[in-house]
Amino acid sequence: MKKHRTFGITGFFMLGSIILLAVEILIALYAKDNFIRTFVGDVIVVMLIYSVIRTFVKKYIRLLPFWVFIFAAAYECLQMFNLPLLLGVSDNRILTIILGTTFDVLDIFAYFGGMVVLFTCQFFGEKRRKG
Repeated sequence: MKKHRTFGITGFFMLGSIILLAVEILIALYAKDNFIRTFVGDVIVVMLIYSVIRTFVKKYIRLLPFWVFIFAAAYECLQMFNLPLLLGVSDNRILTIILGTTFDVLDIFAYFGGMVVLFTCQFFGEKRRKG
């Protein structure tokens, strides 16, 4: 009997991660309107985190979209404390962008939207696999 590996690289999700990362970079560089830059970008970032995790974790985790949402929401809440300033890296532009400096409750709604998209994809993916 063949033992199923939990960890390894999954090509489908790796490709998805690369594409989603490219879209995020393009949004950051070229999107000028607030809806795409703020809302769509935040929806996609949840999908990107999910895809990166699934690239390396082969085991199907039904609630993974929820856990990614919780992580993103907690990370957003940490932005209330201005982490770059607390960590003494506020002069580093790249770290300041990554860590974030502004809490916005609308970002949490966008992360929730990303979670809904992921659960929807999982639902239809399961239906397709079963029949």
